[in-house]
Amino acid sequence: MTEIDPRKIFDTNLQIIKSNVLAEVAKLAFEDDFDYFKIAAIPEKVIRSDSPRVRCCVYKERAIVAERVKLALGGNKADPTLVEVIDIACDECPVDGIKVTDSCRGCIAHRCQMVCPRDVIRIVDTKAVIDKTKCVECGRCLDACQYSAITKNIRPCVKACPFKAISIDKENNQKAIIDGSKCIACGQCVYQCPFGAISDKSFMTDAIRILRESNRNTAYKVYAVVAPSVVSQYEAYPQITIGRIFSGLLKLGFYRSVEAALGADLTALSEAKELVEKGFLTSSCCPAFVNYIRAFHPKLKDDISHNLSPMAQISSVLKDHDPECKIIFIGPCIAKKNEITWDTVAPYVDCVLTFEEMHGMFLAKDINLLEMTDFNVRDASGFGRGFARCGGLSDAVAQAIKEQHLADDGFELRGVMANGYEECKRELTKASRDKVTYNFIEGMMCDGGCVGGPASLSHFGKKRRLVEKYSSDAGDRVMLGAIRVLRTED
Repeated sequence: MTEIDPRKIFDTNLQIIKSNVLAEVAKLAFEDDFDYFKIAAIPEKVIRSDSPRVRCCVYKERAIVAERVKLALGGNKADPTLVEVIDIACDECPVDGIKVTDSCRGCIAHRCQMVCPRDVIRIVDTKAVIDKTKCVECGRCLDACQYSAITKNIRPCVKACPFKAISIDKENNQKAIIDGSKCIACGQCVYQCPFGAISDKSFMTDAIRILRESNRNTAYKVYAVVAPSVVSQYEAYPQITIGRIFSGLLKLGFYRSVEAALGADLTALSEAKELVEKGFLTSSCCPAFVNYIRAFHPKLKDDISHNLSPMAQISSVLKDHDPECKIIFIGPCIAKKNEITWDTVAPYVDCVLTFEEMHGMFLAKDINLLEMTDFNVRDASGFGRGFARCGGLSDAVAQAIKEQHLADDGFELRGVMANGYEECKRELTKASRDKVTYNFIEGMMCDGGCVGGPASLSHFGKKRRLVEKYSSDAGDRVMLGAIRVLRTED
């Protein structure tokens, strides 16, 4: 029997540890057995060796795993922030800030000293020395040094968060702290922290409780709504198709798996109509992008599309068909865990799982996707499936305008794609100042779109190409076909 090698599907050793923690917690959740001693035994199951691998001692490694277990169980319920700092793991990053390295040549020009606005650079034995107690880290000396002898150490988490939601607590051993009022739940800090000191809260035990209490879908039916980027998760194993993943979800206890791309078709059809009616619109599919607009560009909040995201769109249809059913969304996005708390979405989606959590559940139930039954999944159009990549939404809206003949009165779509924070900031800033010639902004906070989501199993390889193939596999199915598929379900 061929086993799935975690080193081939994950980018880092941290993800493997996290996956093993999730699997152990999932085992207890499926058995509904959260005995204190069984929970306390998880760190030794995950860290089996008596010798430390990366930390000072094995006891610290296990103590950090114990904190990961808490997050896998839901984390601090009193704190609404979706990501938490594991203090005991946050102690290895450089905190020097700007410093002079050994590359300083002791030049005569002393450009660094001359440009310093605070006069904090002295020359000692021909070498530059920075008085750290007075330095404000403006960075002018970095630009002035012709030998690149002055560097600035920025913590990966701080660098990953352009919203300044992460800072360093200088009174608490230089630990990272998160300001929930500034956090948009994009989750980039989670993936970028090289020590795994920041992690997202998991609601996996809630999802498993929903499955367990359905009594094998007799008390109520449980649907899995799966994001289209799922096709790029097991790239090292091309045999693992979306059909095999859906079969694995059935074995976990779901009644049926549904393509979120089907909801994307419906969203694009509705969003196209709204755009033509209003004349200017920003997309509503990426919750981190929506959070960013609300928090940092409030002038544009009324321009956010009022249509539901694909996740919520298809879930609302399923709830209309069966009000008693439960919906669990599965995707690469941490911000989706925030989206389901919105008043407009909460009635439709009951829980959110990430692909990391989905894989942990497969491990817990000894489900080998390579052995699952494969079948053809062909509900959504290629345009709906294309939402997983940046640019896919714009393509879908253009197609929706065409299919619904919305351009017959002369309307012209002039869209712009904003890929990642820098592009989102640039386009939204221009829109806030009324300096745009386009009428539609597609915003994706993750680089590349959903294929770059922080809770993906990996972040490299041919992700976009796999999504494009998945889109082409839909053949010539049009977006209006999504409505016909749903009517057939009736």
